[in-house]
Amino acid sequence: MKIAIGADHAGFEYKELLKKQLSKLGHESKDFGTHSLDSVDYPDFAHPVANAVERKEFEIGVLICGSANGVAITANKHQGIRAAICWTEEIASLARQHNNANVVCIPARFVSPELAEKILEKFLTTSFEGGRHENRVNKISC
Repeated sequence: MKIAIGADHAGFEYKELLKKQLSKLGHESKDFGTHSLDSVDYPDFAHPVANAVERKEFEIGVLICGSANGVAITANKHQGIRAAICWTEEIASLARQHNNANVVCIPARFVSPELAEKILEKFLTTSFEGGRHENRVNKISC
């Protein structure tokens, strides 16, 4: 699977960890930054990841910031994006099953590195259920 990944300074260390995990799992990823712990603005990384997923250059996006709210709000400004803040494996699973989420947003300040890896793996291995959820997802875009 091709995966776009990005983070602000608060998510930088988790991004680096999750890039290694993606490689171990056999996924191809592109790092949209940031590339250090220096303070940056999360939209500068969330928009490029969302654009890449929206254009279908990548199947899934991964965004990390302190609370995950900023990157999720930014990514969800894009019509083709369904970004979900996931802080448990169950939330990640439901975001995929019921909402067909295509961007996972992880709150680095509120989950452990180990949990972040589990959330990402659950997000990547869970499929959209379709059915009654399809009609709901189709109503999201205006």
